[in-house]
Amino acid sequence: MPNTTTTLVAVFQNQAAAENAKRELIQEGFDENEIQFTNAGTFTSDAASGNTALTGNTSAHSAGHGIGGWFRSMFGFDNEDSGYYSEALQRGGTAITVTTNEARADRAADILNQYGAIDVNERGQGYAEQERVTTRGEVGRIEGDRGEATIPIVEEELAVGKRAVRRGGVRVISTVVERPVEEQVTLREETVRVDRHPVNRPATEADFAAASRSGAIEVTEMKEEAVVSKDARVVEEVRVGKETTERTETVRDTVRRTEVKTEDIRSEGTASYRDDFRRDFDARYKASGDQFDTYMPAYDYGYRMAGDARYKGKRWEDVEDTLKTDFVRTNPTSSWDRTKGAVRYGWEKVTGKRS
Repeated sequence: MPNTTTTLVAVFQNQAAAENAKRELIQEGFDENEIQFTNAGTFTSDAASGNTALTGNTSAHSAGHGIGGWFRSMFGFDNEDSGYYSEALQRGGTAITVTTNEARADRAADILNQYGAIDVNERGQGYAEQERVTTRGEVGRIEGDRGEATIPIVEEELAVGKRAVRRGGVRVISTVVERPVEEQVTLREETVRVDRHPVNRPATEADFAAASRSGAIEVTEMKEEAVVSKDARVVEEVRVGKETTERTETVRDTVRRTEVKTEDIRSEGTASYRDDFRRDFDARYKASGDQFDTYMPAYDYGYRMAGDARYKGKRWEDVEDTLKTDFVRTNPTSSWDRTKGAVRYGWEKVTGKRS
């Protein structure tokens, strides 16, 4: 089967576009000898030597020479495309002809259309004056010996897509703040009181039985202390985002509580001095109308402190201020100035300062 040659004809609006198309054809491997430039100037030089196709009264479509004759020689005498192409060239266009084999003709047509081959049908009908730019290209194709032209029509389609663009957002910042709080609580404190009452009655068998029994009676003093606990509660929820979630959080913490154990360490020897304490009370305080039981804690306190290792070997004058502070703290309902003599008497009974 013989190798059929194809000649493609494309008209460009300006020579620069035609030159770019030629450069691309050469880079694609087309032989430069296969590519031919043609414009109105090519035929004007012929008119100077007697060709009146462009300058005389003979129409270019009927003359045998000039632009019209050149296109008719390629497309055929009766092919109307030759008139369109010749009209486009006369209006300042530049034509490129590419002669190649059928296998490469499509690639050549793509390149010519890519660089802006014009629609010669519209240009030949007078629309060139508007200098329109169109997305539709035309390349005339002339098949070997058949004298037929194939013009591929290329149209662009507009594809519209979409993309997500970040335009802003919300930032939620949470912080933990601390604030001091205070509450008032009423606390209760117990104090053991021992009362002794003198009696004078005949002893009964029950008294003898009770006196013969040995044992100890303990009375516990209790006091209340403040206990602090914390209870965390969720008071508000902040929801951010496209999804709503709920979260239950269990808050665990450690709370401390102080437990106090009180032991009575008062010396049992106080009882042996009770008569001495009463005699001092009668001499010092009885006339004021006070009761002995009111002063007994002061006598007992002086007695116990005198036996404390912290104060061993010290004089009353050396420890008086310390004892005053401690006595007032442990006996808030007593007056130091009123009971100081009783405390000192108990102190001096132990230290031997009192007979």
